[in-house]
Amino acid sequence: MAKIDKAVLLAAGRGTRMRELTVELPKPMIEVRGKPVLQHIVEGFRDAGVTEFLIIVGYRADAVQNFFGDGSRYKIDIQYATQVIQDGTGRVVDLARNFAGDSPFVLSYGDILVDPANYKRLLDLPNDVEAIISVTRGEDVSKGGAVFLNERMELVDLREKSKPGEATSPWYNAGIYTFRPSIFDFTAKLKPSPRGEYELTDAIRELARSGKKVKALELSGEWADVRDPEVLAQLNARPSK
Repeated sequence: MAKIDKAVLLAAGRGTRMRELTVELPKPMIEVRGKPVLQHIVEGFRDAGVTEFLIIVGYRADAVQNFFGDGSRYKIDIQYATQVIQDGTGRVVDLARNFAGDSPFVLSYGDILVDPANYKRLLDLPNDVEAIISVTRGEDVSKGGAVFLNERMELVDLREKSKPGEATSPWYNAGIYTFRPSIFDFTAKLKPSPRGEYELTDAIRELARSGKKVKALELSGEWADVRDPEVLAQLNARPSK
């Protein structure tokens, strides 16, 4: 098992579906149950054993940097990198190349909330596995990624925002990953998707197709993509477990 103590958190987007809530703040800084989504993520990984963080900032970067600083009050080390052009999650990962070096790392979108027990599970990377993709059930795959797996929970295909009538899967991309540095070989070759963005999921699919093993990990407990005001209201109406 590889020991992982590095995390990359993506917090560059505004989150236009949050409307007026993101005029002053990037979406990951919106509060759920009394603290920003990003703080839930940082504390969850820290408590699981991560000591070094890279937060990718962009829109209203100052709000993130002023809040977290260098990480010393959380007893961790936080560095920052800036995504200047919002051109997709694939390009963002390239910004972590120097931070990762030759070490494996976990990566989370900055608007995903999970039961903290899952973070420790994502830090266990078997020696024969190149990457882990977290999955959950019961989500609308037209809003995110449909994950196609074989009977050994290994990735076969990954499709973003499936249209009605397309082949589908019960597995939904839950937005947290574990990577070895080999992922950078695949993000470097990305071409724009039909949406005009460089998609991290395209790089993960090509990694799996190259013959490397990409395993899926089904998350336990609560999972939420804090994508719009409706989800936010539901989360804040429900006490945490």
